[in-house]
Amino acid sequence: MIEWRKSSRSGGDSDPACVELASAASGVWVRDSKDPEGGRLVFQREAFAGLLARVKRGEVRL
Repeated sequence: MIEWRKSSRSGGDSDPACVELASAASGVWVRDSKDPEGGRLVFQREAFAGLLARVKRGEVRL
């Protein structure tokens, strides 16, 4: 079973406008919290870590 989690910076359960992450053997899964049964993105761990590093440096704006 995959355990989804929201960012600590989201508004919690009362804020449906955020993404959720899950860690699985296949990588890091990302989904839209407004549509939990909809599509998902799956990143290799190294690719996801690289994306987060670029966001933290201000190179990517989400």
